[in-house]
Amino acid sequence: MATNASGLFTTPTVPSLRGKIKPSIRIFGSGFRSPDGISKRVFCSSTFEGAEKHVGASPSESRAPRLVSKGCKLIGCGSAVPSLKISNDDLAKVVDTNDEWISVRTGIRNRRILSGKESLTTLAVEAALKALEMAQVDVDDVDLILMCTSSPDDLFGSAPQVQKALGCKRNPLAYDITAACSGFVMGLVSAACHIRGGGFKNVLVIGADALSRFVDWTDRGTCILFGDAAGAVLVQACDSEDDSLLAFDLHSDGDGNRHLNAAFKESETDELGSNGSVLGFPPRRASFSCLQMNGKEVFRFAVRVVPQSVEAALAKAGLPASSIDWLLLHQANQRILDGVSSRMQIPSEQVISNLANYGNTSAASIPLALDEAVRSGKVKPGHTIAAAGFGAGLTWGSTIFRWG
Repeated sequence: MATNASGLFTTPTVPSLRGKIKPSIRIFGSGFRSPDGISKRVFCSSTFEGAEKHVGASPSESRAPRLVSKGCKLIGCGSAVPSLKISNDDLAKVVDTNDEWISVRTGIRNRRILSGKESLTTLAVEAALKALEMAQVDVDDVDLILMCTSSPDDLFGSAPQVQKALGCKRNPLAYDITAACSGFVMGLVSAACHIRGGGFKNVLVIGADALSRFVDWTDRGTCILFGDAAGAVLVQACDSEDDSLLAFDLHSDGDGNRHLNAAFKESETDELGSNGSVLGFPPRRASFSCLQMNGKEVFRFAVRVVPQSVEAALAKAGLPASSIDWLLLHQANQRILDGVSSRMQIPSEQVISNLANYGNTSAASIPLALDEAVRSGKVKPGHTIAAAGFGAGLTWGSTIFRWG
């Protein structure tokens, strides 16, 4: 069976079936929708019943795939943070700032920073194991691991190392998704596409970042904001009538990269030397710069696009804003959380926030906040959550899902 760029099944590759089975579902924008305009979330893989009559195969032999209604649900979560806690008062000892200046402008009072033998991989594994335990899913039943991070332990990605550390014996696919603070939302949507369009059953979505590695700790405009953490959820295939990931809305705008980036830069000194050979070769050593951010522009961007994205996802789900039990935004700045909830007229008591304790943990912020809310009993099975991520790229997106 052939797939399109989204991994969704199109037409079968068996010659005798071509022209006899027409796809009943097309994709319109972000989300799934049929020609008659009725939203459908029903992609999976299995076999066409009776296909052996066309290709001469017996039921025990290989059969051509068929479309089967399939949904997905979030059934487990977990999180992990480094042991080292850095308070605003601790920061005041290394940069010109103080607790009041930081807390009033950001809502942050503490953050966790990787130190010693800790690594992003170890945090991701701890969060994943907690999610699997809650979901009551064995590690060997995991089909796919999506590691959402922009600060992996290895340039080529950390997902395979997470898969190894978890002890997955069947070598499931594991790969990284790089979308910074929007990464976890992108990961959720990717998990849904793999389940609906690829036949996967259990997908681990991990959001983990250690932006402390890329922060200029002499710049009080950025160093006060970021912390390190990991959060994970287990997304599982289910019958279409039990589908809990209701809709999504995703966007990007590369023009905004100038407002938030950690660019790749060559060294100013030519350490290797050219030895009189080809000009400009060998290339100079290079690395990524410290994180650069225009706070005012990022604030304006977030408060403008996030409400629009959440409302678009709600419209695709056919739900009014009043149906939301919880608004779960990327934990970037308390003023952004307040600004978005105010524009959407969502009461502050329905906004999940743990920003004060952890700061901005990038791709980890949404699953970390979700895990704490679930384990504290705040979020209960059946609650409807509108989650939205936004940040570097610039990228942003939202998804509507029911927990449990």
